[in-house]
Amino acid sequence: MSDNRILTSRRQLVLGGTALAGAATLGMPGFVRAQGSRRALKVSIGRIPWAAGNSPMTQYMINNKLLEKRGADFGYDLTVDWREYPTALPMVEAMVGNNLDIGMWGNTPITRGLSSGLPISLLVVGEGHLRFLITTRKGSPVRNMQDLRGKTIGVSLGGDPQSALFQMLRFELGVNDIKETGIKFVNMPTHAQAASVPTGVDATCTIYPAYLAAQASGTVAIANSFGYTEDHYDGPAGKGAGQLLPNVKKSPFFPDGYYLHRSFWIGRNGLIEQHPQAVVAFLVAQQEAVAALTAMDAGAVSQLVKDYWKLDATQGAKVVKDDVLFSRGWSWPTENDARAVLETSKFMAENKVIEAPLQWAQVKGAFSRTAPLVKQAYDKLGAKPGAAEFTRTDVADLRGRPVWEINQWADRA
Repeated sequence: MSDNRILTSRRQLVLGGTALAGAATLGMPGFVRAQGSRRALKVSIGRIPWAAGNSPMTQYMINNKLLEKRGADFGYDLTVDWREYPTALPMVEAMVGNNLDIGMWGNTPITRGLSSGLPISLLVVGEGHLRFLITTRKGSPVRNMQDLRGKTIGVSLGGDPQSALFQMLRFELGVNDIKETGIKFVNMPTHAQAASVPTGVDATCTIYPAYLAAQASGTVAIANSFGYTEDHYDGPAGKGAGQLLPNVKKSPFFPDGYYLHRSFWIGRNGLIEQHPQAVVAFLVAQQEAVAALTAMDAGAVSQLVKDYWKLDATQGAKVVKDDVLFSRGWSWPTENDARAVLETSKFMAENKVIEAPLQWAQVKGAFSRTAPLVKQAYDKLGAKPGAAEFTRTDVADLRGRPVWEINQWADRA
């Protein structure tokens, strides 16, 4: 497909999506407003506004009360309790305590949750293709991946930064067991703390928004999870940013990078079973937000969450442009998005984080309750990607058949 055809197709998809709000107000046929009294329901939702694509997307939902509006279309009078979390781990605790209905988690806590039998289901992609960076302080002798051997690295243990870091080390240092690197790992409770590269660590692994905000204080980076060098790099691949590290091509996740990052919206099974149409309302509302933001200038999108990211429009646009939500313009889960959870479980098991990797049937089972609801939400929307959009291979993100075709997903070990 030519660049012009791709651009035209994407523009049609996005512009159609942004027309949704007005069309619904005018009585779009896909939405049937309940007659009479609506059912009152309070829904608690966890977001990570310091992370990536989920941040402006949820902020847009909050600002425009999209979930409340869509809830009314499905017969609900919704009270939405939006909660902010620094990482996914506190959300996991809240979900375990039956104190959170919907949350956004990365591959790592999802894998832990499914492995332990937590009664949760995966909904749709909350953000993805997040850039994780190995950072250090200006003037540091740590200039390349080999320099990390035997050092102390700060990272959010139990979260996606750890998984991304381990995959980078695995391929660049040629090890299966991370213990072979001699590296000591120290927990960083927040992304901002990791990006500051505090005293006591030689390097850290953090996320792009936090890194960009910390550059002014002297934080530099040597490489990123997409497989490219950063400004402080000096090693076999050359010097400076933008050099492809050849070992990234050995990753099963290439061209996504060393790590197939996908964060998903997670639903508590009790909510899904008792109020499935409220869940559909959430799915429709968040996709409306994704479509609207995809059509906006990336810098303007980032300024919706300037208070969290602490970035100007130029820097913020870099984070927005990285995110799979806005490069696709949609958040429907595909086979390779689900595969991110499966593959994450394998190297978590290899490194003794969990006892055994998940089976493909377990991963597919995590979508069994929600796949029909996702299809219902997809069908409700007037503008949506066609079948060919899901299986494109001329893009930088791995895709596949959508979740409602789960029975046609390939068997995987």
